Amino acid sequence: MNASEGEGRRTFLGWVSGVIAATIGVAVGIPLVGYTILPALKRQKLSWHDVGPVESVEPASPKEMDCIHSVTDGWQKTATKKSVWAVKDGKGAITVFSPLCTHLGCGYRWEAGQRQFYCPCHNSYFALDGKVLAGPAPRPLDSLPAKIENGRVLVIYKEFKAGTAAKIEL
Repeated sequence: MNASEGEGRRTFLGWVSGVIAATIGVAVGIPLVGYTILPALKRQKLSWHDVGPVESVEPASPKEMDCIHSVTDGWQKTATKKSVWAVKDGKGAITVFSPLCTHLGCGYRWEAGQRQFYCPCHNSYFALDGKVLAGPAPRPLDSLPAKIENGRVLVIYKEFKAGTAAKIEL
């Protein structure tokens, strides 16, 4: 056996070892990437949450209602309590607003005496239908998907980017 045959074998064995190592790396790497990265890229499934009975919302008198929002992170499930504002118009239709001001995401409240929503962070005022009356808020209050089933108000809780004129879902 001469020197060039030995180098040829070494080159071949090095190439085969590299292919085997790459195959093992891919076989281990694909499930690892799927387990660690893909859940972060997957959109969270939105579900309907029961916030209370329809009859608890009086026409033209907003009602703050609690929404139990659950988030699943891997195997851990966490429930958080969020508030939403439900408003019934004269025809009985219900609109549900996110609890966050569109300016900086502060919580706002209903001022019954003034008949408007008020955010104390930067003095934004909103009408009963969510339109901006005064202040730096760049857009109306964010409405949420809502429906009525079996006398109950159901809501899909979402959050939106604050401080923008466009309603951008987070």
